[in-house]
Amino acid sequence: MIKSGSRGFNRSAAKFLSAVSLSVLAIGTAHAQSTAGQDAAVEEVPANEGDAIVVTGFRASLQAALNLKRDSVAAVDAIVAEDIAKFPDQNLAESLQRIPGISITRDGGEGRSITVRGLSSQFTRVRVNGMETIATSTDGAAANRDRAFDFNVFASELFSSLVVRKTAEASLDEGSLGAVVDLNTGNPLAGRSGLNGAMSVVGSYNDLSKDLGPRLAGLLSWRNDAGTFGASVSAAYSKTSTLELGNNTVRWAQARFDNVGGVNCFTTANSGGTYVPSAGCDRAALAFHPRIPRYGEVAHDRERLGVTGSVQFSPTDATKFSIDALYSKYDASRREQWGEVLLRSNERSINVLNPVYDANNNMISATLNDAWVRTEHYLRKSQTEFYQVGGTWDQDIGDNFRFTALGGVSKSTAGIPVETTVIFDDRDAQGYSYDYTNMSFPKLTFGTSVTDPANFQLAEIRDRPSNVTNRFKTAQIRTEWDVNEGITLKAGAVWRRFNFDTEAYTRDTAVCGNGGTSIVASTSGTIACSPSSLFGPTAVYGFAVTPALSQIFNLGKAGQPAGNTNSWIVPNLDATTAFTGLYSRTARDDVGNIRGVQETTKGAYLQADAKGDVFGLEYALNAGIRYAKTDQSSYGLVSGVTATVTRSYEDWLPSANLALYPTESTIVRLAVADVMTRPTLGSLTPGGSADGFNYRVTSGNPFLEPYRATNYDLSLEWYFAPQAVLSVALFKKDVSTFTQSASITGATFAQTGLPASVLSPASPAALNPAQQLEPRWTLSTTVNGSGAKLKGIELAAQIPFSAFTDGLLSHFGILANATFIDSNASFNVQGPAIAPGGALQNKVITNTLGNVTKKAFNGTLYYDDGKFSARGMLSYRGRYHEGASGTGNILEGYGATTNFDASVRYKFTEWLEVSVEGNNLLDTYRYRFTDFDADRNYENNHFGRTILFGARFKI
Repeated sequence: MIKSGSRGFNRSAAKFLSAVSLSVLAIGTAHAQSTAGQDAAVEEVPANEGDAIVVTGFRASLQAALNLKRDSVAAVDAIVAEDIAKFPDQNLAESLQRIPGISITRDGGEGRSITVRGLSSQFTRVRVNGMETIATSTDGAAANRDRAFDFNVFASELFSSLVVRKTAEASLDEGSLGAVVDLNTGNPLAGRSGLNGAMSVVGSYNDLSKDLGPRLAGLLSWRNDAGTFGASVSAAYSKTSTLELGNNTVRWAQARFDNVGGVNCFTTANSGGTYVPSAGCDRAALAFHPRIPRYGEVAHDRERLGVTGSVQFSPTDATKFSIDALYSKYDASRREQWGEVLLRSNERSINVLNPVYDANNNMISATLNDAWVRTEHYLRKSQTEFYQVGGTWDQDIGDNFRFTALGGVSKSTAGIPVETTVIFDDRDAQGYSYDYTNMSFPKLTFGTSVTDPANFQLAEIRDRPSNVTNRFKTAQIRTEWDVNEGITLKAGAVWRRFNFDTEAYTRDTAVCGNGGTSIVASTSGTIACSPSSLFGPTAVYGFAVTPALSQIFNLGKAGQPAGNTNSWIVPNLDATTAFTGLYSRTARDDVGNIRGVQETTKGAYLQADAKGDVFGLEYALNAGIRYAKTDQSSYGLVSGVTATVTRSYEDWLPSANLALYPTESTIVRLAVADVMTRPTLGSLTPGGSADGFNYRVTSGNPFLEPYRATNYDLSLEWYFAPQAVLSVALFKKDVSTFTQSASITGATFAQTGLPASVLSPASPAALNPAQQLEPRWTLSTTVNGSGAKLKGIELAAQIPFSAFTDGLLSHFGILANATFIDSNASFNVQGPAIAPGGALQNKVITNTLGNVTKKAFNGTLYYDDGKFSARGMLSYRGRYHEGASGTGNILEGYGATTNFDASVRYKFTEWLEVSVEGNNLLDTYRYRFTDFDADRNYENNHFGRTILFGARFKI
């Protein structure tokens, strides 16, 4: 007989899951689970009562997840299918945030990635049906070109369970400092015989975009009467349009201005000459001002399709073959429209009036003359595809020995065929003012008309197509031998190959270079450009803007105060790209993003599982060691030539988990393990890229060592009633090394050894070659840091009121968890300049590890009486930084957020249920800061509330 409990789920948990009927788990999800010949509910009989209590719906799914946790030796948390389907989760990240110790990062209004016990998604390994994989996307503000898993690629309806493994085991894939997350699709042999199905039809409405989109899901499964063959297929489709409204600064910076308070700061106006120190000019130069203060709108259009299929064949009780496939297609577009002033690199020509400074050395308000006013229209179209095919052979050989052979392939591609920006400039505007007294909601006012096309010139065109491809190939063998009733030996071997390849190209061009004839031809030819040194209303730096090339943009509810400028013209993308022939221009290599890594891992493990009792105390344990050898080959462009670097390293990773059972209802868990995470992909490739906007050259380091740590865990769990638990977990991670950036300032571009052709033609450094010779460049790479420590406590409670009372109150319950983390690490950063116009200063500071939130809370109050159910969930994530910033700012990150979601459902019959759900009902703003202590505004945006309403059916 196949002993399924030895392959991820223990026997009792697997038995419980297979006992949950289709009616419990399948309503509203594309992965129904059912029992043979049973269509009702799981029954639990309390110890002191003779009458059975029927547990259905949400409470049954909570018990299923609790059984997985209780019966595991290691620290495990889970969510099963009904729980996923019956909460307003737009994707898997939003489902996972309800697990203790997990916080999520939202992008474009949706959950995208997770952190587990303070460690970011880079440190979390994700497996789909037992195989490690990577899913990347180009959603939100940036493409994910790294190891982090983008959970927004998948609809939550496609999965039957999510299992988070927080402590390491020798038999568990290496590569995680935080957790291993298992995403599991269907199991048709666990269903009842015959043809079964479920489907849901939901409408999704966003109150900011005023858009109504469909969300559809369905499942068909079939199993023969003998229970030897089963097959299932499921699909989920959604299409949504949301808006992101708010403001942005693109960081703050120090710079010398042309004139401050009527006092000239240079011997000649606008350009050239030498700096003339004065109290007003020095104060303005040393203070931080917003680089690109702006309001705008970001429109997100998303279309997501997912399909899964599973075939299982079990000719005997000792043999089972499974083939699982998963396909996801995720298309998204991001459209941005901004009205701004480009202080960045143009401060030399700007006159400052009435500057006001705060205690954090910020010039929080001022009036600017000769300001560089800019409006821009941006469009990115992205296409993400993911597929995985895997096969598993489970075989028992006799009563005491069994093996599992597993193999498969996966591929994730994230392509950006179009990433276009067209820019209108008015480079000598008068009377512009900004006021960041309220750092979250500034007042930005243009003194000259920004709705008159005659005031603008079409100055820049950009297009940056790119593609990222990740491939995984996996082969594994896992064996188990029951030495006796209390001891099982496990051994296995694994071979994995991971390929990461990215390529990118640019069509970035300024219409005018450094004088002469325009370098961009329009449908009407070229124009005579002014020298770059010419300043004022007669300067020609682009094509004249006509009404046909422009369109009016009106800002919606972005939190802006009264008096803010809310309308301006932006480029009409269809008209301006045709006018300039943008897409017919030859794309050139983006040398910093043509690179790749191949990693081949060969590994093996040996683990012993034991259970028994010592002096009357029951215990269960596993202990073992895992070996992994990593062969790495990385390539990148260096001075136009492809360079390849190879290396290898080995890791021996011992681990042990011990569970003690002082009483029938309490468990004490202890765990210790050596763990590792391989470095970020972008840091491993040779070569580099040059940023002519921020005067920074970044190069990779193929010889980075992995993150290595020793993890310690101690927890106490009390299962005081059915569906109930109180738990506390202590954890500590001693990280021996982590990576961080290292920089050198005060270099000239010539000292980098890179040709000027790598600079974007639209960047200030390319438009004014003299700036390439100034000692203002920063040379940056990634190095191994000295180590860090992280420790925390995780509290969780699952309390059904039926444990204390009966009647109406017995249908209520609470789920709550809180995580408190303390960490420290040293960072090499570049702090503010100490002299006007001087270089940034290298500093070493101590702060929390990147992406670590000190406090996080989740709480759910639910009601479920079998027909009517309602739930509300509040989640809080505290302030955290993401690591090094730029332009003299120190550690940028995100402010604290509080989100509230809710769900109301009514079950008319066994086959029909209707629902109304709400996501982000508080319409929470996402505040991003660019300096940890000074709290300078990077951006502050909101995304609106999403209401979902629909019906769910089963057959």
